[in-house]
Amino acid sequence: MSLDNKILEKVRDYAARSHGAQQRKYTPDPYIVHPVRVMEICSRYTKDTAVLAAALLHDVLEDTPVSKGEMYAFLCTIMEDPEAARTIGYVIELTDVYIKKDFPQWNRRQRKEKENIRMAAISSEAQTVKYADIIDNSLEIPVHDPGFARVFLYECRTLLKNMERGDASLRTKAFEMVEEGIRRV
Repeated sequence: MSLDNKILEKVRDYAARSHGAQQRKYTPDPYIVHPVRVMEICSRYTKDTAVLAAALLHDVLEDTPVSKGEMYAFLCTIMEDPEAARTIGYVIELTDVYIKKDFPQWNRRQRKEKENIRMAAISSEAQTVKYADIIDNSLEIPVHDPGFARVFLYECRTLLKNMERGDASLRTKAFEMVEEGIRRV
């Protein structure tokens, strides 16, 4: 097993522990199956360990009590500092800022509009992870929640139009998945 694979295995285990007993919204699967699939999609387009680690960790700050400091401290135990810093940076970029808890005066559309502007400016590496996240969610949500899928897929289409810096072929694939989902719901 290569050093990069050992690092990613440790990151996956950390993400799984962080998500704990959380399950995917529509299935009884442990939550970690989603970040693993996102990482696997990304691995077809990049071998950058920091990007692949960020894919595994992309929902941890948003959906668990783990802090940035705790995550960074963990990463520094398994990676050189520059790689740990890049990884945590990508995870921070991928973590929603305009959330209901912090912006209760805004409706979902207003929060998503602000998030779209923010996401358009994030790094190409973080956008690549987001494309993979959209692909994975576009496969699952329409099957289990067609009513919400329509809203979700249109939001993804808008987001993809604004996020032009990531891997171009993965972005095209994400667009195709979203458009197919829209046609099906």
